[in-house]
Amino acid sequence: MGYLGGFLVTLRQRGRKNRNTLEYAKDEGGKRDKPVRFHGRHVLNRYEDGMEKCIGCELCAGVCPAKCIYVRGADNSATAPVSPGERYGFVYEINYLRCIHCDLCVEACPTEAITESKLFEFSFTNRADAIYTKAELVVDDEGLPQRLPWEDWSDIEKVAGSASGWVRATAPGGDRDYVGRVGWSGELGFGVKDPELGQTAPAPAPAQGSGAAHGGGHGGHH
Repeated sequence: MGYLGGFLVTLRQRGRKNRNTLEYAKDEGGKRDKPVRFHGRHVLNRYEDGMEKCIGCELCAGVCPAKCIYVRGADNSATAPVSPGERYGFVYEINYLRCIHCDLCVEACPTEAITESKLFEFSFTNRADAIYTKAELVVDDEGLPQRLPWEDWSDIEKVAGSASGWVRATAPGGDRDYVGRVGWSGELGFGVKDPELGQTAPAPAPAQGSGAAHGGGHGGHH
């Protein structure tokens, strides 16, 4: 039969309806739920008072294997600081034409400033749109990512308040003293992390005279 056999297979399928095929994003169930550790586009988080968590240390840019992150730090103003540290991220850009979503930047960040959402559907019409600026990456006043025109947030109800479950190696969730507590801060960040596997015990009461409870104030998670 040779190549004619291949045509016969094609002809047999014409007119047959494949019941297992759904029209993407329209039919019920067309979009599958994202896995817990799904890596999507990044967000830059803030504290409840509006201050940015990024301190301009540039560790994320230094560890990035794709060299897609560009950060330039600057000294905070004494009268109008942007972050609680001495420095802040004056320039922050991510080139999504190069990003491989390895999440090494998330692991390297000492302040939990950068995390990943579960959004992965982009539709760029020019290269400039693929380079996200700081204004596009910083979460809004509700702690949610900016919703840009070329992003598909049609399933926002599934991903809102749900960041990637990827946790950096130095997260407090790996410490036995934090059993039962979420591993990440939810302060104007995209989603609160659920306790890790096995972390179901109630949080211990703070010791007398130990100062503020865990999570209070800037840097309470580090």
